[in-house]
Formats: sequence, structure tokens, C-alpha cells
Amino acid sequence: MAGVNETLGLSLVERSCLLPSSGSLLNHRLNWQPNKLRFTPVLLSPEQRRVHLRRVSRIPIAAISENFVIVAVEEQPVKFKVRAVVTVRKKHKEDLKETIVKHLDALTDKIGRNVVLQLVSTEVDSKTKAPKKSSEAVLNWSKKWNVRSERVNYTAEFTVDSSFGIPGAITVSNKHQKEFFLENITIEGFACGPVHFACNSWVQSTKDHPGSRIFFSNKPYLPWETPDGLKELREKELRGLRGDGKGARKLSDRIYDYDTYKDLGNPDKGVEFSRATLGGEDIPYPRRCRTGRPPTETDMNAESRAEKPVPIYVPRDEAFEESKQKTFSVGRLKAVLHNLIPSLFASLSADDNHDFKDFCDVDSLYKEGLLLKLGLQDELMKKLPLPNIVSKLQESSQSLLRYDTPTIVSRDKFAWLRDDEFARQTLAGINPVSIRRLEVFPPVSQLDPEVYGPQESALKEEHIVGYLGGLSVQQAMEENKLFTLDYHDIYLPFLERINALEGRKAYATRTIFFLTPLGTLKPIAIELSLPYTGSHSQSTRVLTPPVDATTSWLWQLARAHVCSNDAGVHQLVNHWLRTHASIEPFVIAAHRQLSAMHPIFKLLDPHMRYTLDINALARQTLISAEGVIESCFTPGPYCMEISAAAYRSLWRFDLEGLPADLIRRGMAVLDLTQPHGLKLLIEDYPYANDGLLIWDAIESWVRTYVNHYYGDSSSSIRTDTELQAWYSESINQGHADLRHQSWWPSLSTVDDLVSILTTLIWLASAQHAALNFGQYPYGGYVPNRPPLMRRLLPQEDDPEYANFRADPHRFFLSSLPTLLQATQFMAVVDTLSTHSPDEEYLGERQQPSTWSGDAEIIEALYGFSAEIRGIEKEIQKRNHDPNLRNRCGAGVLPYELLVPSSEPGVTCRGVPNSVSI
Repeated sequence: MAGVNETLGLSLVERSCLLPSSGSLLNHRLNWQPNKLRFTPVLLSPEQRRVHLRRVSRIPIAAISENFVIVAVEEQPVKFKVRAVVTVRKKHKEDLKETIVKHLDALTDKIGRNVVLQLVSTEVDSKTKAPKKSSEAVLNWSKKWNVRSERVNYTAEFTVDSSFGIPGAITVSNKHQKEFFLENITIEGFACGPVHFACNSWVQSTKDHPGSRIFFSNKPYLPWETPDGLKELREKELRGLRGDGKGARKLSDRIYDYDTYKDLGNPDKGVEFSRATLGGEDIPYPRRCRTGRPPTETDMNAESRAEKPVPIYVPRDEAFEESKQKTFSVGRLKAVLHNLIPSLFASLSADDNHDFKDFCDVDSLYKEGLLLKLGLQDELMKKLPLPNIVSKLQESSQSLLRYDTPTIVSRDKFAWLRDDEFARQTLAGINPVSIRRLEVFPPVSQLDPEVYGPQESALKEEHIVGYLGGLSVQQAMEENKLFTLDYHDIYLPFLERINALEGRKAYATRTIFFLTPLGTLKPIAIELSLPYTGSHSQSTRVLTPPVDATTSWLWQLARAHVCSNDAGVHQLVNHWLRTHASIEPFVIAAHRQLSAMHPIFKLLDPHMRYTLDINALARQTLISAEGVIESCFTPGPYCMEISAAAYRSLWRFDLEGLPADLIRRGMAVLDLTQPHGLKLLIEDYPYANDGLLIWDAIESWVRTYVNHYYGDSSSSIRTDTELQAWYSESINQGHADLRHQSWWPSLSTVDDLVSILTTLIWLASAQHAALNFGQYPYGGYVPNRPPLMRRLLPQEDDPEYANFRADPHRFFLSSLPTLLQATQFMAVVDTLSTHSPDEEYLGERQQPSTWSGDAEIIEALYGFSAEIRGIEKEIQKRNHDPNLRNRCGAGVLPYELLVPSSEPGVTCRGVPNSVSI
């Protein structure tokens, strides 16, 4: 038989992936050829043979004998069936309208209002030049419409012929009344094995969105590799996602576009609720997702508000899934209840201030709950017409209306009072990215001296030299012993307006730390500055560690102001701006310019999950006029202007990666002999030490991924039209106000791409986790990190100085947020610190074995996951090392914010893939 095969030339014929997997190999090769020809042996007379050979002379023929030849006869392709397994995710709960519509769909499904699918080949028809298509397949929806399961699998059959090729796309038409969530589709029956389609998308009814949805298989293609049958669909899908930039968006739309932050205010409610537009020449800012809502009635340049419970538009697939929405809604309910009770109490009480009277009042929020604390469990619940859910909460004061004790005080109730803990949190707290090495002493402002007074700080060598262990200031700086939290320039331009607000008082602060021989930091001076009044000495005050009772309380007040400024910069700049806001343009551009088939889109996809939705919710309830941020943080209505000022003067994408940021802040220097190529100037810097492990793991994974698709070909990077369009649009439209800056990295080489992608994934995952999930564990105890201060430090010639001396404890508490402000803040940061049950953590992703059709990449992902698990073990090991005093010791909170995994809830650990809360 082998000899016959060779004689017939069959070794030159490749077996099609469409061939059945059973039966004779010879028969397959003879009867199932991609060129639609069947080779059939027949006997011919010599005369017939000569005539036939002339007619088919262009077809190779192998003679077996004089009277036996192979004749090429064209034959119609043979048809066969393949099966689709379609997984649909169902809602856990449906309202009455949804239930009625579901019944209606089940009935009409029997008369043709159904779900129709069709396969599209990677090949085109040689005659029509159009992509080859299968027959249509219909899901028998009514058969399983009432199945009580989170996921329901449907099957359908397609008819294809032997010339179809490999399926590269599938179209889905939903003729029902309501949308459904399509999780994945697997096609079985092709000889090349199962073909997977990872959909994870809402499929809208054709009455809302005429036409079919397009889903591509998990096989990635760079633009120039796109099979002919998919080229038109690839372009069509991207055009639809871009939209035309006109009109108001419907909640069911899947359109990604840009706009400025012109929806933060509500001028129709009153001039005091107007807010400046962020984004544009006057106030540069990143762009956000366009909603297209009409302008307000009183200001044509402001966008009308979508107030709760009215939902705010994000492309349909960006919205929270049900379990995430449930977690967020419970948190929002908790915040409402926590705010409701003290608000009602305030309205019924003659005491308008509601200060914490003593620290027992703070403790009671965790021990008793607000109902018991305020004595409302009997009277208020009976007399006021509250919603049923509230009236049933008398027994719930141990759950919804009682706060969990924040971790920072659960280990050591008095740790927050100590200077070493105050300093430790700059390295291992919720904002470990502001501290920097002191490079100039006295510090120098970069603000205009004509407007803001002398640029040189009031700090002098005599203030700190006694705390330097016998070193001079110059020696301490040369030995990298001095560090600073400098919030002078970012706050001073806003102080006059902030301090004019009722119940808001702030300084522009500078804090100096000394690195002790034990590797811990010690605060040695705090400078408090007010707007310049013509005398530098009158506008600036320097405090040093206390020597008696009076200076001890003044020092505590000064530290509280530093912590308040730190909380503001953390929330407005490092957290919101540098992760949430700055990433959004890259997410929008990725959907607009990178096909779902593009390997870079597949890489970024899990790191973009939920980001647009959480940012939209933030614009609606957190950073808007009267939102939580304005209500809870000292700058009040100027909060977002401070964020914008930082974007203009401080934010640089090329310095947002961890190594570059550490070098920028003087916390590390290049040293190729070190494991990460850096030498940390504070060896026990938990955020940096753990962060560098994760940074390196991400970079290694990204490099493996990029090298797999681009090799070392920089020309492939430069000629990748989709990739270049994504990066260009992210800068020129998404960050339009800074597009001309020279510091933007180029995208010309493999190294460029690896650096850009690593930075984005770092920001979306580890950087955001380090800045977000410790908000309640560290900030839930308000005295530790007051987000708002209501009093300045008393001067000896102030009338209230006598009150301070008589009762400094009471004065200190009256400088902190009120009971209502504190509970509102605590409820919100509790919600923001919570992991939802559907969280995806670094190293994880949906459908881990089928998200890509490339086996080598799947294997590399599992390698990345294993490395992440190893990092987790290393972090846990470090947290038990007694030599690492900034993360281990009596009552010390171990640093776990960069531990990759977590359970749901407020755990103070876990690194999700994306900015998802």
C-alpha cells in the first residue's frame, strides 16, 4: 500500500483539518481533498487515454500500468454536521418585568423569535470572494427557559461542507425581547479539534440593536495575519465600537468614546454646585468615557447629571456583573444606613456639632453600633416612617450598623499615637508612594514667589540637627538618612479658599524623617505653612518632637494635619488620578483600536475589567459636587482641582512604573548587582520590596508574551496598525492636554512595548491594590488618618488657646471630623476596601485554558500564575522575619496589601487584575 501511495503521489497531499477522524487514511486522501478533486482509478483504452490526457494535461497524473491511470474528476464538496455548545449565564434574581418578558420569549421562541447562530470561515469563497458561511443554527431556547441554574448549556447543529475551512467567527442574532449574557461557545466536529469562542458579552435584542453580533474564535491574529475570511468582520466590529460621537448613549450600547469631566457639578441646583470642567487647555485632565447626555439648563458647557438611582452609561459589557453589583449595592446600603441614623439623630438633637466627646465615642462605633451608641433602638425606629428594611435593623446593630474594628487598632489600640507608627505607615501603610529622599535642605518651593512668598522653607538646621545621631544635616543627606513628605506646593495654592470654608482648616505641610540605625524612620520636624501675609515667620510654623505635655498635644495636632494632607493626596492624586483616571483612556482606546483578535487586546483584557463602570460610579457619587470625597476630605469643593493640578505638574506616564517611580523619588538607585537592578535606600521598605517581586513577574510574563508574537522584530511593532493606533489615540485623544509632552515613551521596539504594557498592568493591578484595599483597615479608625481637619493649631495669643490648655483631649477630638462625617467616611472606605466574590486576582483569568488558542501562551500563563503563588509565600515569610521591623513586631500590622490572593470582604490583602473598585 505504501508503494501504491507513493506512486499515486499521495505523500504530497496534506490532510485537511476538516477530515473525519475515523476510516481509512487512503480513502480520506482519495476522496476528501481541499481542491474539491477526487482521484478515481479507471481503465481506459489507449485511444481514450490519449484524448483524456490532452484534456487534463495540467493535472499531474501518475500511471500505474499501461491501461490503468488516475483521472482527476471535479466533485461537489461533501456536507457534514458540526455541533455547538453554547453557555449562557442567567441572572440570580429578576424583577417582575424581566420575568414576564422571559415567559413571553419562551412562547414566541416556538414561532421563530429565537436565537440564531452562523459560523464564518477563515477562508473566502473563490467565486463570490465573500467569507464562507455555514447554515444557520437555532437554539432551542424554550426547552430550558425555566432551568434554575447559574449557567445553562444549549446545543445547536450547523451544516458545513468539506471546503469550509476552519471557523474563525460566529454571528449571533437575538430575536427575543431581552438581552442575554453569552459566556462562551465551543464548536465540535471539525478534525482540527474543538474551536472555542470566549464571548463574555451581553447580546442585545435585534429590536434594540438590529443586526447580528460578531464573536471571534480564541485564535489570536496580528493585523497582517488576519485570514481573508475575517478581514472585513475585524474592521466592521471596530467601527461599531467607535460609534459616530453623536447623541446620547443608551444603556444597551457598546460604544467607546471620549469626553471631558464636565459632569461633576449640578449648576441647575444652584451656583454653589457648579464645578469646573476638568480636561482642556484651562484645566488639563485625562478623558473619560463619553455618555452624550444633554447640557444643563443653566450652563451649556456642563453635562446634565444622572443622579442615583438613575444609572450612568458605560458600554454594556463594562458594567458590573450581578455578584459584583450585589456586593457594591450592599456596601452602598450600609453607607446609607450609617449616614441615615446620625443624620436623624442630628436633626432631633439640640447639639449641632456632634463632636466625639472622648475616644470611647470612637470605640463605641465598633463595640456597640450606631443604634446603641445613639440610643435610637427603641424610640426612633418606632416613631419615624423609615423603610421596612431600616425598621428591621434593630437586631442588626451587630452587623450592618456596627463597624468591624479596623486592623490598625485591633492589634495595638494605641499604636497610632506613637511616632514610629506614624513613620512606619509612610513605608507600609495605605499611601507608601509619597515619601521621598530629601535632596535639598532647607526644602525649596517651586511656586511663584511673587504670589506665594519666599520659596525657601522655614526649616533650619537647628530644628533637626539634634535628632541626627551626631551627624550634620549635610552628612545625613549624603548618607541618605533624611526623607520627607512634602505637601507644601500641592496645598498652598488652595489654602486661602479651603480655610474660608466652614469647618475646614488646613496647612501646607512638610515633614522630615530620619532613618535610624535600626532601619526605621523617626519624624523629627513638621512645618506648617499658611498663605503668605508679608511676614514669613507669621505664615509658617515649625514643630519638633515634644518635650512636655503642651508640646506633646501640639505635636499630635500637627501630625493629624500631616495625616489629613496625606489622606487627601493619597485619594485625589495617587489613588484616583494615577490609577483610575489615567488608565481609563488606555481602556477606551483599546476597545476602539485593538480587535478582540489582537494578541495585545487578549493580554490587556482582564486588566480592563470593570474600570469604566467604577469610574462612572465615582463621577456619580464620589468625586462629584456634594459627593463623598468633597464631604469627607478637607479641600471640599476644591478636591478635584487639586487632582487636576497634580496632573498638570506631576503626572508623567514614563515615570509611573515602579522602578522609575522609586528612582524619581530618590528611594532607590540603579544597581545592576542587585536582584531587581535597583538598590533601595531604605532596605526595609515593604511596598517597594514586595512590589518589585510583582513588577518583575509581570514584566517577565509580558516579555514572554510579546516575544512570542513579535519575536525581536521592531519593524513588526512599527507596522502593526492597530497597536500604533491604540497607543497614539491613548495619548492624542485620551491624554490630549499633555499630548505634546516630550516624555511620552515611543512605541518602536519590542522593549518599548514591553515597558508600556508592564506599566499599565502594574498600575491596574498591584499599584491600585496597594493604594485601595487598605483604606478601611488603616483609615477606618479616624484618629489614625483623619481625612478632614476642622481646626488649626492654637497660637498662644488665640482666645481658644486657654480652652486647648484646659482640655487638650477635647480640643484634639474637636479638630477631627464630626460623628456624621466620620461615619460617612468609614462606611464608604469600608465599601471601597471590599473584595467581591467574582474578583479575578493577578495570575487568574476567565476560562484559563481556552482564552487563547495558542498552547504555548496558555502554558506561559500557568507559569506566571505559579510565580505569583511563589511571591505570595515569600511575602508571608517576610512578614514573620523579626529583623524587618517595618512589617513585623509586637502589635505591628504585617504588610499584606501586595499579597496576591484574597477571600471576599475587607481583608487588607489581594491584588485583583484590574481597577475594579
